[in-house]
Amino acid sequence: MKLSFQKGSIHQIHADVVASFVHQDSKLFERETTALRRLAGPPMETLLQTGDFRGKDDEIAVVYIGRGFAAKRLLLVGLGEQKKLTLEQCRRAAATAARKARALRTSTLALSLPQVQFTPTESITAFVEGAYLSLYKFDKYLTKKDDDNRSIQQIILSSKEPKFSSSAGEIVSRAQIICEATVLARDLSNAPGNEIYPETLAKAAQACAARNGFKATILEENEIEELGMGGVIGVCQGSSKPPHFIVLEYGEPSKKPVVLVGKGVTFDTGGISIKPSAAMSEMKMDMSGAAAVIGTFEAISRLKLQVHVVGLIPAVENMPSGSAVRPGDIIRHYGGKTSEVDNTDAEGRLILADALGYAGTFKPAAVIDLATLTGAVVVALGHYATGMMGNDAGLMARIREAGETTYERVWELPLFEEYEKLIK
Repeated sequence: MKLSFQKGSIHQIHADVVASFVHQDSKLFERETTALRRLAGPPMETLLQTGDFRGKDDEIAVVYIGRGFAAKRLLLVGLGEQKKLTLEQCRRAAATAARKARALRTSTLALSLPQVQFTPTESITAFVEGAYLSLYKFDKYLTKKDDDNRSIQQIILSSKEPKFSSSAGEIVSRAQIICEATVLARDLSNAPGNEIYPETLAKAAQACAARNGFKATILEENEIEELGMGGVIGVCQGSSKPPHFIVLEYGEPSKKPVVLVGKGVTFDTGGISIKPSAAMSEMKMDMSGAAAVIGTFEAISRLKLQVHVVGLIPAVENMPSGSAVRPGDIIRHYGGKTSEVDNTDAEGRLILADALGYAGTFKPAAVIDLATLTGAVVVALGHYATGMMGNDAGLMARIREAGETTYERVWELPLFEEYEKLIK
C-alpha cells in the first residue's frame, strides 16, 4: 500500500473518496461543515438538514458530490466531543473511514486531517495507524478472495494547515514502517502451525535480518543442548520438529543492550497434559511474543534508531508423544537451576527460564519478556490490557506510558515476596 502526504485543501485532492473528520460540539460542527457546505453544495446541505450526521464517535455518512471536489465521494466521519478526543479516537475514526472506503470498493482514500490538540507527529501517526491497520487481513490461504472488499492501494493524508510542514512526509513514512512491522508480526502469529514451526520461524527471523542489515544467529538442537538449556530441549522432545534458539542483535555493541525475550512456542497442544480440543487451533499463536520481537527488529532497523537491542527467541513445538516430557520430570536449566514439571502445559516458563538466564550473558541494561504465558491474565484483565510484572519501577513506568500513547495498555500485577515461596 502506498502512503503519502499532500498539502492542500480537501476539494483539491484527487482520490476515489476523501474523508473529512468533524467534531460533535455544536460550534465546532458548524464551523467545520460550513466550508464543506459551500464546496459540496446541495448534497451536503441535504444531509445536514436531515440531522442524519451529527459528528458523534464512529458516525459516518457518504455524500456523493457533483461539482466542487476532485473526488466524487465525501465521507463525513465523527470525532465526538473535542474535550474527550484522544489519539485512540483519531485512530478509530481513521479506521472507520478506511473500512467504509474498502466497502465502497475504492482503491484510493484521502484523509483530510482535522484540527486537533495533538502535535503533527501524534496526529499523523494516529491517522496512519488507524487507517492502515484496520485494513489488515490474513487471507493468503483463501482460494477465492472476497470481491466485495477490494484492497485499498493508496492512502493520502492532506492538510492546508501550516503546522504540517515539510516534515509531514517523513512522519507518514515513519508511521508506515511501524505499521508494516506490526503486519509482519501479525502475519507470523496468524500463520498455521504447518507453515510456522521452529525452523521456519528461525528462517523468518534470518530473512528479516538479511533485509534490514542486523545480525541473526540461529542455535540448533546440539548447540542448545551443549549450553545446558534443559527447558528448551525438554519441551521440544515430544515433537518431530527440532528446537531452534534465535539470537538477534542490532546497534552499537559498546552500549549495554536492552534484551527482548519472546516466547516462541509455534504450536502448543499442552503436551502430555493435553489441552481440550475446543479452540486448540488458536495455539498457533503461542509464538506471538516471538513475532512481536521480530516485528520490533523490523521497525527499529528500518527506522535506524540509535539503540543497542538483543532479541532472544526460544522456538519449540509442544507435542504429546512417547518421547514427550512427563509430569514429575526434573529439568536442569541454563545456569544450573532445576525445576520439576508439574504440568507440561506450563511449557512457556520452562523455555523462558533458559532464555532469561542466557540474557544475563549480555550484561543488559534491561530485559523485557514478551509472552502469551497464561490464560489467568485474561481472566484477570480481559482482552483490553496486558499483564505486566517486573522489578524495575522506572522501566515499568516508561512501558506503561508508551502503552497509553499507543493504546497497547498494560496493567501491573504484583510480585509479592510471598509468591516466591509458592513458586518454590
